[in-house]
Amino acid sequence: MRNIVLSLVLLLAAGAAAAADEALIRRAVEAKLGGTRIDGIAPAPGGWYEVRFRTPDGVRILYTDEKATHIFSGNIFELKSDRDLTEERLRKLNAIDFKGLPLDLAVKVQRGTGKRAVAMFSDPYCPACRNFERELLQVDDITIYVFMFPVIRPENADHSRAVWCSEDRSKAWLDLALRGRVPSAKPTCDNPVDKVLALGRSLGVGSTPTLIMANGERFKGGMSAQMLRVTLDEVAKAK
Repeated sequence: MRNIVLSLVLLLAAGAAAAADEALIRRAVEAKLGGTRIDGIAPAPGGWYEVRFRTPDGVRILYTDEKATHIFSGNIFELKSDRDLTEERLRKLNAIDFKGLPLDLAVKVQRGTGKRAVAMFSDPYCPACRNFERELLQVDDITIYVFMFPVIRPENADHSRAVWCSEDRSKAWLDLALRGRVPSAKPTCDNPVDKVLALGRSLGVGSTPTLIMANGERFKGGMSAQMLRVTLDEVAKAK
C-alpha cells in the first residue's frame, strides 16, 4: 500500500513539474512575442517543444527547449523521408471545414467524373496561379472550386466579375487565367467577388494560389500535377 501511495505521489510530482515547465515556456515566449497569447505547447521532433500562436494569417509555430533558453523559427525536416514536418503540422493546425466553404461563390471547373474535389483561391494575374492552371490541365476526374481572389492587380477585379457574368463561367475563367483573355461579358451582374475577398481574408489566405483539400488541409503555391494526384488519392483513402 505504501509503495502504491509513493508511486502516486511521484506521478503527481512529475505532472506538476511538466506543468511548471509549460508555464515557464509560456511566460518566456509570450514575453518575447510582445504579449502574444500562446495557444498551446506540445512535444516536437528532436526533443524540442512546439509553441503555437495565432496571427492574422493563421496558426504559426515556434520551437524551444524545455527551459525556454533558446527559441528558433523555422522548419523541421525528417532527412530519411525528406518530409517537411513543420509544414505538415501547420496544414493540420490551419485546416478548415471544407463542407463549410460557400462553394456557391466559386466558379466550378469539372474534368472527367469530378469525383475528387479541391477548392482554390486564385488570382488570374498571379504567375504562380497560371503555372498551376497548366498543371491542373493534366489532372482528370477532378472538380475545382475556384474562389476568384483578385489581389495582385485589384484594379483589374472587374475581369473576375466578368467571368462570373459570363454564360460559361468555367470557360471564361480558363480563358482569363490561362490565356489572359478578358471576358466580353459586362461585369455588372450580381457577383461574389467582394464576398470572396472578405472570405479569403477571414481564412488567412495570404498568397495565391492557396489550395484547400477535401480534408480541410491547405497548400500554398500550387504543386505539380503528379503531387496533386498523389495528395488527392491520399485524402480520398483517409476518408
